[in-house]
Amino acid sequence: MADATAMLRSASIVRKQQSSVVVVSATFGTTDKIIRAAESAENGNMSSAETILADIQEQHMAIAEELGVSKATLKNIRELIETMESLLSDLARSNDQTKLLKDALFGIGEGLSSRLFTDCLALNDVPAHWFDAGRVIRTDDRFSRATPIFDEVEQLVKELLDPLIQNGASKKTMVTQGFIGSTKSGVRTTLGRGGSDYSAAILAWALHADALEIWTDVGGVATTDPRITQNARPIRELSFQEAAELATFGAKILHPATLIPAIWREIPVFVGSSIQPDTGGTWIYRDVGEAPLVRALAIRRNQSLLTITTPDMLHTYGFLHKIFEVFNNHHVSVDSITTSEISVAMTVDDITLEDHDMIRDLEELGRLNIEKSYELVSLIGNNINHTAGLAQKVFTDLSDMNVRMICQGASKHNFCFLVDEGRGEEAIRRLHATLIEGEEMFIKSTDV
Repeated sequence: MADATAMLRSASIVRKQQSSVVVVSATFGTTDKIIRAAESAENGNMSSAETILADIQEQHMAIAEELGVSKATLKNIRELIETMESLLSDLARSNDQTKLLKDALFGIGEGLSSRLFTDCLALNDVPAHWFDAGRVIRTDDRFSRATPIFDEVEQLVKELLDPLIQNGASKKTMVTQGFIGSTKSGVRTTLGRGGSDYSAAILAWALHADALEIWTDVGGVATTDPRITQNARPIRELSFQEAAELATFGAKILHPATLIPAIWREIPVFVGSSIQPDTGGTWIYRDVGEAPLVRALAIRRNQSLLTITTPDMLHTYGFLHKIFEVFNNHHVSVDSITTSEISVAMTVDDITLEDHDMIRDLEELGRLNIEKSYELVSLIGNNINHTAGLAQKVFTDLSDMNVRMICQGASKHNFCFLVDEGRGEEAIRRLHATLIEGEEMFIKSTDV
């Protein structure tokens, strides 16, 4: 959704696919601009915030002019810009409603793009209707990372959205926003960065959709990030389990939460390129025809290693429960974990360390050691925990690297380890050459 050209390409895809519901993200760079404007307003620099806002308005009015949208849509855009200006002013004055105001502000980018795209479809012979996602994506009030309340979402979709998706000659494509939701009282929330794909998956789940298609700027999922090695290969199909591991452990093309609603209803997921829609892409299914030992490699950057040590662990039960109770209370996800007799080591994103209350709660459980500046490298595949010789091959290739932690055995689809910051990409290049390009270990597995 970068510009008018991108919207026209997307409209062509919607027409070809005969899509029932289209979920759009903000135009390229808009959310980042809104975040910068909010930061400026918070710091009392309204002049800077207004300059950024003027840039956002100019960007969207230029798209509107190129597309030739209706006067009603131009009015909608101006009203949304005015709302942003009002929220920025409120943010500059408020001390106790900052999170609420930011969520109301951050979701406007999707409001702008969805208004433009609705007209774009209509102008390209696709009957379309704009729909406010906040009416059906019911969430809790954990601003910036709100959690959907799925039973309520399903009921609201059944009552408000499903009746609008008509069949036959009167059928219209519903255009709505990703990333946003609202509480029961109608207060705007957001689902976190990358939440547009998640929104689409939630709606696909609630509508019992035949398929969920994610159109982005790359042609599907690859064996690793092509920016790391030019020898990365496209993957034509993935199992749900493989894709979930890839999303969780660093594949940027998939939001970690996206697949969860699709897996619940076994909805096939397609990932394709809106720039080159005819080049194919990746289908994600429950069952796939081929299950290689190593399907792909992923990297998760900016990792910290937390180690809790206490004699209280020795020959006792319930200690791990106490640790994970802390993470649960602070809504923090642990990426990998290993234990010994008196220690537990876990990896988390660096940003997690900004939660000083969580750190304090962990310190009450034992001696807490925090090590920063690591990268988590993951091998994603099948029967990994039942294949002899894989670990030997991996660590032979990485014999000159310090591997700080290894996590294997918990999943047959993942084998991950921690390396020093800056070494992850080299580790992936070496392993990709051996395990995928050379196909030395690229064998079939009968158990997906």
